[in-house]
Amino acid sequence: MTQPSKILIIRLSAIGDVVMASPLIKALRRSYPHAHLAWLVEPAAAPLIKHNRDLDEVILWPKQEWKRLWRERRYLTVLKNVRRFKRELRARGFDLVIDMQGLLKSAYWAWCTGAKQRIGLGSKEGGQYLMTRVIDRDLDDERIGSEYLHLAQTLGLDLTGYGMDLALSADDEAFAQGFAAQHGRYAVICPFTTRPQKHWREERWPQLAKGLAAEHGLPAVMLGGPGDVDAAARIQAVQPEIINMVGRCSLTQSAALIKHAALLVGVDTGLTHMGIAFNVPTVALFGSTCPYLNTTRANARVLYHRLECSPCRRNPTCDGDFSCMKRIEVSEILQTVDQVMPLP
Repeated sequence: MTQPSKILIIRLSAIGDVVMASPLIKALRRSYPHAHLAWLVEPAAAPLIKHNRDLDEVILWPKQEWKRLWRERRYLTVLKNVRRFKRELRARGFDLVIDMQGLLKSAYWAWCTGAKQRIGLGSKEGGQYLMTRVIDRDLDDERIGSEYLHLAQTLGLDLTGYGMDLALSADDEAFAQGFAAQHGRYAVICPFTTRPQKHWREERWPQLAKGLAAEHGLPAVMLGGPGDVDAAARIQAVQPEIINMVGRCSLTQSAALIKHAALLVGVDTGLTHMGIAFNVPTVALFGSTCPYLNTTRANARVLYHRLECSPCRRNPTCDGDFSCMKRIEVSEILQTVDQVMPLP
């Protein structure tokens, strides 16, 4: 591969995938120390990478803003914004683009840069025809973020210190330190994600919180986004001792709370992956998806009861029973917590 002077990483979303793709930042920086390194991402996930010292630039794709303008029927404004965005991308003069999303929407922006080298990871939906090279995803590796490691290995990048690389601001660190000073040691629980088939049984979270307090002396701090506020209130109503931070802190403040936690238990969501990124003892609950079984950490475990229909991903066949998640019992989680975070 020709030595690039300007490199663009494209991983637009989602938060969990941005977390797992983050090792590419350091791998590219070590391999091309003098190159200008940028990342194209949607605003929701941008805070996780904008403080990374190995990145020279974070470029925001304002997808939601364009959608809002479209709903308002301001079609000409959308067209002008798209054209301007394309011109700005091309004017940056990237000579290497790595599309880690692998979809048509990400491939389109890669193509718009005019870069001579456009490398796609598992490109599909027609996006493969906009790439100069496509690298297949390594689907047989059960390691967390294995597809991104496979990409880095195939490109011959320097893998020294390879690992998920999240950078927080001083304000985020201060927020978490102040929280810890007030509450002491705590466990984080992450009950919420984008699809119902990835959720654990709501009524079991209060039981788990009670068990963590009784067996480990850890109050449970519940994290989630603004859309999870109602569900979080129901869980806290059953177990009022839960410290409910859902919708009350930013994404990076949540990340900082995770970094300083004694334990994390969560479903397949970006916040849970952060526990592993920060080397926090973690128990991850998987059902309809199973993106990894090998966490690469001795203090992190995945609980996953494989059924004949597993993994169903976006097409569950159990009529809302979600049997795979139902099989994960509170007692099993507490036993696993003992393994990742032994009693003193």
